[in-house]
Amino acid sequence: MSTTVRLGTRGSDLAMRQAATIKERLEHRRFDVELVEVETTGDQITDEAIHELGKTGAFVRALDEEVLDGDCDAAVHSMKDMPTEMPGDLVVAGVPERAAPRDVLVTRDGSSSMGLPEGATVGTSSLRRGAQVLAERDDLDVQPLRGNVDTRVEKLLAPPLVAEHERRVADEADEDLERFAEYNVPDDDEDEADGEDDSEYDRTVEEWFDDLSMLERRALERDPDVAYDAIVLAEAGLERAGLLHHVEHQQLSPDRFVPAPGQGTLAVTARDDEFAEDLRSVLDHAPTRVEATVERTVLEELGGGCVAPVGIFAVLQGSVVRTSVRVLDRAGEEEVRETRELPVDRHPQAAREFAADLADAGAADLINQARRRADEASGTGGASPESPAADERNAGE
Repeated sequence: MSTTVRLGTRGSDLAMRQAATIKERLEHRRFDVELVEVETTGDQITDEAIHELGKTGAFVRALDEEVLDGDCDAAVHSMKDMPTEMPGDLVVAGVPERAAPRDVLVTRDGSSSMGLPEGATVGTSSLRRGAQVLAERDDLDVQPLRGNVDTRVEKLLAPPLVAEHERRVADEADEDLERFAEYNVPDDDEDEADGEDDSEYDRTVEEWFDDLSMLERRALERDPDVAYDAIVLAEAGLERAGLLHHVEHQQLSPDRFVPAPGQGTLAVTARDDEFAEDLRSVLDHAPTRVEATVERTVLEELGGGCVAPVGIFAVLQGSVVRTSVRVLDRAGEEEVRETRELPVDRHPQAAREFAADLADAGAADLINQARRRADEASGTGGASPESPAADERNAGE
């Protein structure tokens, strides 16, 4: 390894922010760190939903290959983007403390999921989120939504902003025509032309634009093909992107909307050597590693990947790990759901046993059904490896 730690990351704003937090932690322990931007398969393919990419670890593999090839010393991932199976020479060297694991519903007016009008359009790139939304409100129209966190928020905000801008521009143009006509009216008709300003707006288009936030200005530049009434995102992603306090949102209870395995958790991968132990001593948060291990073990045993809507959420509570699992069909009509307290002193084995019981209770049938549907859609005729619960395109959140 070089004297400078080369830390691989995707190039999106959120991914760079996440990597910067790891860089700062290491620098506090006197490491010299350089961020290395790497483009992944998920970044290259922008016109497909995550579950349709057909690539193992669409946002992960390229980063880890840089580590295995020696071009990077470590890589920063969102835990929920990572395949449960890893190359033998690679380990998860660091698992920092988890951020908020919840999903949030983002709207333009702060509406709750139950407050959305009938038939409202909800955007998400996640099968899990879509199925859980439909399980609660089967009248809603769930539509795919891709892009970085800020891009997705801009797509939500864009339609009414664009419409208002067009109205204001048209109104201002009408006013200009009226003033032109008034200027050219004959003298004996001046009294008729002289009147009050008929504009419904008290500010010019330029003044209105100046009052918009930077987020709204960027949204105004978009021309989305779908008018979303709401979108569902990870709270951690919004927080790390610096947008949580700039959008109207409602937190979704993890008991009802069970998060993706590893949601809100970062993972730092490295070669399985002494340097990995150094990273672990600096970065690891033991409770978060236990929770992540349980979630990923259950996912691995179930074999859901991102072909099926699977939520798994573990919380360390003293001597037990309270673990909630929800497996649904894509329409949110059928599901297997259970919460169990697993003993922390044998949490990996207990997680495997829990997964086996869930499979026997019908989770395996739902997952196989989703896999067959995915195979039919892709025309492969056989199961293709998938990354686990890769719900979002921007560094996993």
